[in-house]
Amino acid sequence: MSEHSATSLVDLLAGDAPSVSFEFFPPKDDEGETVLWDTITELEALDPAFVSITYGAGGTSQDRTVRVTSRVAAETSLRPVAHLTLVRQTREELAEVLRQYADAGVRDVLALRGDPPGGPRASWEPHPGGLDHAVELVELARETGEFTVGVAAFPEGHPDAGSLDDDAKVLAAKAEAGAAFAITQLFFRASDYFDLVERVRSLGADLPIVPGIMPILNFRQVARMAELSGAALPPEVLEVVEPIRDDPAAVRAAGIDLATRLCRDLMAGGAPGLHFITLNRSKATREIWERLRAEGVL
Repeated sequence: MSEHSATSLVDLLAGDAPSVSFEFFPPKDDEGETVLWDTITELEALDPAFVSITYGAGGTSQDRTVRVTSRVAAETSLRPVAHLTLVRQTREELAEVLRQYADAGVRDVLALRGDPPGGPRASWEPHPGGLDHAVELVELARETGEFTVGVAAFPEGHPDAGSLDDDAKVLAAKAEAGAAFAITQLFFRASDYFDLVERVRSLGADLPIVPGIMPILNFRQVARMAELSGAALPPEVLEVVEPIRDDPAAVRAAGIDLATRLCRDLMAGGAPGLHFITLNRSKATREIWERLRAEGVL
């Protein structure tokens, strides 16, 4: 068991040392699962505070997510944070997944509404017998087991939010319901993150908000993901990457430079840590980590 596993996640995030954590997605097949486990093994050496496995777009891949998360808890020194969404599940089914996580020794859960089955921009409709808002899943997780519950945060606002202030109120309500930490959606400007933190703090919510980092390694892929999530590729990023968009090696090098600079600015401003969205590959994440480590940022 790692030192991180013996400490509450909230204490880790509130500590003096910045945390590093990694996000993976559930593989679609056995070959993808082998790639994922190679990546997990490579990143385990960096001693992250935790790792998380997403729940699958539109509520797909739940069984594989539960299995991989449980395997991380059983077979590695890593601390798994289990994702769970409301999509395509009744309240009873959600409670059963929480029990499975608890039985596997998982003690930290990220409670999310999730994207509608029709895609991130489709209208949200709750599953019959299910829940409607992430705050209800926070309450259920708190009732079902002794979980430390995290939630999502949106530096540029959730696509369904009426305003940035309304979005901050939703996050504050999740904290009031028992959420102990938050992890942000991808973003590209440190100022968007710090503005979110300021809005939430002004509402009296003091939960740690961990910035989610996705380096631009493939211009079209990241642009599409940003569009779907409601994030924007800001002009200062576009002016660097767009002229070289058809040169994969140049895009990758620029993306790593931009992500390293973003991480540096976030740490200088007091962010509690960095959560890397790895896309199940370790190389770029390790490159950024090594640069930040060499600079004394981590």
